[in-house]
Amino acid sequence: MKKSFKYRLYATPKTLAKTEEVLNLCRILYNLCLEQRKNAWKYHQKSLTASRQMLQLPDLKKAFPEFVKVPSQTLQDVIQRLDKAYQAFFRRIKAGEKPGFPRFKSADRYDSFVLKQAGWHFEDKCLFIKNIGKFKIKLSRPVEGTIKTLAIRKSLSGKWYVCFSCDDVPAHPLPKTGKVIGVDMGCDSFLTDSNGRKIDNPRFVKESEQILTQRQQSLSGKVKGSHRRKKARVLVAKIHEKVRNQRNDFHFKTANQLLKENDTVYIEKLNNWKTFRCLNRSMRDVAWFNFFSILKGKAVEADREIVEVPARGTSQNCSGCGKEVPKDLSVRIHSCPFCGLVLDRDHNAALNVLRLGQSLRLTPRISRL
Repeated sequence: MKKSFKYRLYATPKTLAKTEEVLNLCRILYNLCLEQRKNAWKYHQKSLTASRQMLQLPDLKKAFPEFVKVPSQTLQDVIQRLDKAYQAFFRRIKAGEKPGFPRFKSADRYDSFVLKQAGWHFEDKCLFIKNIGKFKIKLSRPVEGTIKTLAIRKSLSGKWYVCFSCDDVPAHPLPKTGKVIGVDMGCDSFLTDSNGRKIDNPRFVKESEQILTQRQQSLSGKVKGSHRRKKARVLVAKIHEKVRNQRNDFHFKTANQLLKENDTVYIEKLNNWKTFRCLNRSMRDVAWFNFFSILKGKAVEADREIVEVPARGTSQNCSGCGKEVPKDLSVRIHSCPFCGLVLDRDHNAALNVLRLGQSLRLTPRISRL
């Protein structure tokens, strides 16, 4: 099993300055390669490949000796990152979506670089990187498996992190409970399960809205490019980082609770939304996509099963008789005129998710000859 482990890094100002320099050189290389590709197509109608640009790295180091400070595999990864951006661009064109051509990266938009097999070693809660220095790692949990690559990342608030990508990570299966459950996501409450239990939505953005508004107003009043504006921007980034950490902590705890109590969890399939931009502010604060991503990842590790079912009709259909009972989003109580069933709207939807998921599992697959 593959898994990533993320930790906070601590180092001296001198070491952090060298890390910042390496990150900036990677960003410069990314922009240079992007400009080279654009010019090759603009003036010669030719497409440059990642392998062809990698062959030019030795000449780049001779012309600009400062790039010698960056490991060769890290420079190659920068070119591969640009190539993935081009592949995603052409894939979106083929799918008829908004293309989004790769663009040049400013200092705020390029925040990480990757180290592969060479140029670093990790021991005794310390990370040593060649030509940069020593970092102390706050090991909140042990690193498991075999470390294949690591990424050094700087957040907008100025904090540095390391992310180890590991292979052969052992699974930690939970004991079987013999229970199954259906889950319906909502805005009023975070989720409602088929047993009628509700988990409230913490609304972390709303709790921090007042101080966030104050800091954003202070930021907008600062002169662009000034030192005070940079400090104000960091303060705004810290609020967003705090909200994100609170939300992730809540999602992990909720996912662990569901998987600990149930062998199979039936959830709604949310592929109808191609982007989170179609959701309103409350829906974004709930962060359904992030929660389902965490839930699926934890299920693989815990040897649990996650089954996705189509979300269409789960709120409108009656869980008792199966007939459609139309109602607006403002109606929070399901009252069926056919069978007389009356219960909470989200509880009814969770029961439909459970029933539909079990029926999909029991339906035999017909092979075409």
